[in-house]
Amino acid sequence: MTARDQHGPGGGPAARRAGGGRETQRAERRAAILEAAMELIAERGYRRTSLAAVAERAGLTQQGLLHHFPTKELLLVGVLETRDRWDLASAAAAAGARHTDTLAQLVDYNATRPGLVQTYTVLSADSVTEDHPARAFFESRFRAVRAAMTEVLRTECGDTLPGGLTPERAAPLMVAVMDGLQLQWLLDPEDVEMPAAFRDFLALLGCGERRADGPGEEPGGEAGAEPGGEAGAEPGEG
Repeated sequence: MTARDQHGPGGGPAARRAGGGRETQRAERRAAILEAAMELIAERGYRRTSLAAVAERAGLTQQGLLHHFPTKELLLVGVLETRDRWDLASAAAAAGARHTDTLAQLVDYNATRPGLVQTYTVLSADSVTEDHPARAFFESRFRAVRAAMTEVLRTECGDTLPGGLTPERAAPLMVAVMDGLQLQWLLDPEDVEMPAAFRDFLALLGCGERRADGPGEEPGGEAGAEPGGEAGAEPGEG
């Protein structure tokens, strides 16, 4: 009787350890590929980042890369998912910060990484076509982002914004402003100051003033930090 016979189809502890080692190795290779892709996108931009270049940077053959990411679109979705996880981790670290201020900080951060913003903008636009490999990712992402924005606005403004909209109705507008500003900034960065324009939009919402006079504070009380204070990133756009 062999060891495999003794331990059944699973092959015993040694086989399970080997399987775990393969999964760890696979995860490490995927992480190396995604890190290489982000570096190259930052250096070269979206269009000039090829699968061959990413494979070389990650220390793999192109065939080895394709084993993990069969198309460039799927690799780019992986890059955006990784970026989102990093932003969410930053948001958790900034728990307790005023939420719209946190969004403004995310816009500031995005202004330092045009390659990733370009990747997000191009891929999200392409994903509207039928059967695009990134379509499911963006459908799910926009639903999650609208829900997150709704909670941000409710925390900051209550159940009704100063202009009369509910957080649910205002959330898609917030997403549209963030994405629209990114597109204009990518096309004309000298003329469109994305962080400043987003803070202008927050001022139009008027939630900061309302929050200062909200429950637990006297009217005219201290309004807290000005937009752009220290904070991490909130789940938002490219």
